[in-house]
Amino acid sequence: MIRTNALTKDFVVSRTRTVHAVRGISLDIQPGELVAVLGPNGAGKTTTLRMLTTLVPPTSGTATVAGYDVVADPARVRAAIGYVGQGGAGGASQVVRDELVAQGEIYGLDRRAARTRAGELLEALDLTEQADRKVDSLSGGQKRRLDVAVGLVHEPTLLFLDEPSTGLDPHNRANLWEHVLRMRTAAAEPRTIVLTTHYLDEADTFAERVVVVDHGQVIADDTADALKADLAGDLVSLRTPAADVTALAALAERAPGTRAVHAGPPGPDGGRAVEVRTADGPGAAPGLLRAADAAGLTVTRVDVARPTLDDVFLGLTGRSLRETAVQDADSPAASPTDPTTTKEVLA
Repeated sequence: MIRTNALTKDFVVSRTRTVHAVRGISLDIQPGELVAVLGPNGAGKTTTLRMLTTLVPPTSGTATVAGYDVVADPARVRAAIGYVGQGGAGGASQVVRDELVAQGEIYGLDRRAARTRAGELLEALDLTEQADRKVDSLSGGQKRRLDVAVGLVHEPTLLFLDEPSTGLDPHNRANLWEHVLRMRTAAAEPRTIVLTTHYLDEADTFAERVVVVDHGQVIADDTADALKADLAGDLVSLRTPAADVTALAALAERAPGTRAVHAGPPGPDGGRAVEVRTADGPGAAPGLLRAADAAGLTVTRVDVARPTLDDVFLGLTGRSLRETAVQDADSPAASPTDPTTTKEVLA
């Protein structure tokens, strides 16, 4: 469904400065996959999506989407895809139903077919009661469901979702995803979906594959479970008196399956935690406790935590994706329509 080879994008900011936003991304995405692309603003993920949707041309490399070259055949690419961007798709003063009908006509449906399709989407995305309201009167969750409806009006085989739930509260996020997943399987064959998101639980729960992008390059590509197992590992935390920390850490270093050992700071009781990264936390914990007991070391508490995608990102880049998301949210926004603005360059 998507194939890219060494795709790059440079933005010339000034005579003396060029920003290399995408630095050679190669991807193969099969029909029916739901793929999440993760990375902080500045990683190149949104710019990659904008190239795949023909909104900006690549500097070099090649890309085919739904079988069509994004440079040589952009009209056919656009006819085959739906795109839900970060900005709202509906005109603020437009009536919801009229917006969907107009979008259907733009894609070649006659008036009757466009109205029929609008009605189907309004019902499927739980917007029937809002059909005769203006877009600017909708709630945030309703607007995002309308954006998805606009992206699906021509029944595309491939849907791009660029941070679809950013800014929504947990209830509206869950509601949006319920509708998206239902619409995905409503087609004769499951739609291919490519999304970017800062919400790691979305990628972990819904994506069948996770692609991690940083500094304009793909640095990891696998299922969420495989990435967590291979790149992060479980965390076993052993609480011990300060006097036993060094010996317990050395013992943990020698234990089978140990990947990394870290001694945490002293707690209120004077004790410290020896944190052990291992492939199988629940399996490793009993052996660590037995070895500590045999060595005469005291363990007052043991906790086992499964890894998260943020642990994967931290292990790959030395940064937390959650922290970068907060920093990005605090940054001033620039115009999304100007490809040379800071926001676009860093997307």
